[in-house]
Amino acid sequence: MNTATKVLLGLCLSLCLSFPARAQLVQDFQPPQAQCCLARAASHLADELQDWNQLGRYHVDNLRLEKEQPVKGRVVFLGDSITDGWDLAKYFPGKPYVNRGISGQTTPQMLVRMYSDVIRLHPAAMIVLAGTNDIARNTGPETLEMIEDNFRALCDLAGDHDIKVILCLLLPVSDYTKSKQTEHRPPADIVSLNHWLEIFAPDVHGEVADYYTALVDEKGMLREGYSDDGLHPNARGYELMAPIAEAAIERALK
Repeated sequence: MNTATKVLLGLCLSLCLSFPARAQLVQDFQPPQAQCCLARAASHLADELQDWNQLGRYHVDNLRLEKEQPVKGRVVFLGDSITDGWDLAKYFPGKPYVNRGISGQTTPQMLVRMYSDVIRLHPAAMIVLAGTNDIARNTGPETLEMIEDNFRALCDLAGDHDIKVILCLLLPVSDYTKSKQTEHRPPADIVSLNHWLEIFAPDVHGEVADYYTALVDEKGMLREGYSDDGLHPNARGYELMAPIAEAAIERALK
């Protein structure tokens, strides 16, 4: 076991001991299946922490695109799992669109990726869908102002390199499935961030892709049938989102 693994195991143990377990007996012992082995899992986590921003995810493909001649009308989709799971070739056939979504990411991680995953690809525009994981504290607690500052920085970098900006309004979430998404992503926080994005977009001469209005129901939830987990759009959800994105891109590139 290497030093990094030992340190990580010690940290995990200390964290576990610092929080009391729930005092509740169970009638049926059905623990979650553990991976074999703990040391291997800890080592894997230690390796991931060496690339916390996941700059390596698209490194090889970025090098390939950088060697090619810049493509007219190229658009980079920057985002989290909702972008990561979007088959752009299927929903935008023939378009020079590049997917740079990474599941689970927050705006500070995307900010670090701006040069490698966006700027050096010389796109005409970038379309950003981010913030839901910030609200969920995927990389720690943040204030609304901290998230706003990250968006400002993303847009400043894009503007400095003549890249048009499309800001996407966050999708609503729902509790209609087994996953109760509003516990981690309060609808009020989503509405607050979306409101700011709409106000901010004109300041950077950006366009808005309003996914929220298309997917929200009368209860403020993500419409039933358009997501299988209350967070990520399914095929029907992406079908609604695609023309909204396309229209915003067309406005930005005029």
